Amino acid sequence: MIGETHGLMGAVRDRFHHVDECPYQGERVFFENAGGALTLKSVVDVSAKLAAVPDNQGRDNPASKELMRLIDQGRSDIHTFFGAGSGRVFVGESGTELLFRLISVACLGAEKPGRVVGSTLEHPATSSACTRWASVAGHDYVQVPHNNETGTVTAADYLAALTPDTKVATIIHTSPVTGMGVDVGGIAREIRKISPDCFIIVDGIQHAAHGGLDIDRYDIDGYVISPYKVFSRHGYGIAWVSDRFSKLPHDVLVGAPEGQWELGTRDTASYATFSQVVDYFDWLGGHFIESQDRRDRIKAAGHAIHDQEQHLTDAMLHGTGNLRGLAEMDHVNVLFGIDNPAREGLVALTVEGLGAVEVVAALNERGIRTHARKADHYSGNVLKPIGLDDCVRVSLCHYNSEQEVASFLAAMAEIGR
Repeated sequence: MIGETHGLMGAVRDRFHHVDECPYQGERVFFENAGGALTLKSVVDVSAKLAAVPDNQGRDNPASKELMRLIDQGRSDIHTFFGAGSGRVFVGESGTELLFRLISVACLGAEKPGRVVGSTLEHPATSSACTRWASVAGHDYVQVPHNNETGTVTAADYLAALTPDTKVATIIHTSPVTGMGVDVGGIAREIRKISPDCFIIVDGIQHAAHGGLDIDRYDIDGYVISPYKVFSRHGYGIAWVSDRFSKLPHDVLVGAPEGQWELGTRDTASYATFSQVVDYFDWLGGHFIESQDRRDRIKAAGHAIHDQEQHLTDAMLHGTGNLRGLAEMDHVNVLFGIDNPAREGLVALTVEGLGAVEVVAALNERGIRTHARKADHYSGNVLKPIGLDDCVRVSLCHYNSEQEVASFLAAMAEIGR
């Protein structure tokens, strides 16, 4: 665990900008990681450096050749980070845009008529795309109900909706509202049993920062992340598609090389900054495993991140030092189960007698950054079924400290009493 490794937590925190201070607010604890994680200092440095380069890709000059090298390196690094031994990776406008793109290609390219299956746990980036493109392509769209008590969805839940004519299926890896992870591989296996040729697309946007991707084990066709939620910057998303998915008809310039997915000139820094993210995972994992294999070190980092975040959420729920945890506070209701094994660095809660916006404001006055989720088009699919208008989302990451958790618990003991 990172917090128990001598000197490592300080080194980890030193690699990120604004760990304990906001450039506009001053000192603060950052528990809004699900809205966008902290940014690596190396990401900012590389982004600024490449923003100043005037040369374009594909030219016969040293600068252009270096840009192409960085892009090729970035693609290789993404494959390693994803655990994908085949397929193609490419960048787009955002994770949301890429989910729309992959889902539209799958719906239009699948045999018709058929069924598109997802779940009610999914982000609107997925459900909105399925609603639109299933209709356009002449498929039926079916949403599997998630479990309101556990805040997740299982393979057994999917089974009720799966049919041999299921052409497209979507899975969310981790919910940004409940914070609960989903067994992507288990769900994909059940889908393949019933509809072997189904195109399976996964939203990994919330999961990517919290402990490991292993695409080769999932048996899926598409995976999308948003790098700003995994220590990089805004302005791009990353998608992986399987070899068979890559052959589907999609928007591309006439005469472009086979398998081309990117439209227009890409920002080299999109690839180069994500290489910095992968380098960080590599560096972190090297503190926990002695291996010459980069993928092994990245996996070790994922395990360490998971363990650290589990430790922090346990402290948040059950207390640390002489401070009571949220589970022991009578005025606080922790949603989706106290000791839920699916939880990934996020606690959703309500406070008796106060709205979520009021709680977030009270915490912010005490220098603690959190977020209010409302029953709107982003979170209504999760909050409305349990009769809530809103909730407070407290989302942490491995670089948060137990002392920051203690500050949060001390504040929560005061708020609403």
